[in-house]
Amino acid sequence: QAVPAGSHVRLNLQTGEREAKIPDSKNGESYAREERRRKRLGKVDVDANSFTSEELKKALAKMKESEKAERKVSFLFLKQCTVRKKFRPIEQLKEEFEKLNMKMETDYEIMVKLISKFNSSASTLDEKVAALYDLEYYVHQV
Repeated sequence: QAVPAGSHVRLNLQTGEREAKIPDSKNGESYAREERRRKRLGKVDVDANSFTSEELKKALAKMKESEKAERKVSFLFLKQCTVRKKFRPIEQLKEEFEKLNMKMETDYEIMVKLISKFNSSASTLDEKVAALYDLEYYVHQV
């Protein structure tokens, strides 16, 4: 038998029967609890003395969906914040390396230099071979 939410339920150990008592709705605490329940269950008929299994299943599914969505949004936000804390933008890194008199180059910039070195007629055979080996390393990463 379905029992309205907020009811007091107990098991009578002498008779082995389950007993339920509907709380008094006179006090404000039970009214506030009833309002929270109505908001949580949504469009389910909360004024009925009992609920059908379909109504309970729908309400439970709705609660699970909203909980999953909230968890997913908060997880993605936290993940994005932690990633941003770990990494800095490439422009900021370039500026910091320039202050240290170090030039930071991306893989693409290095590959362009190696290709131009390989195509250059002024490069020796050893320089061209070294450029090909280095280029092979960078292309493998891509």
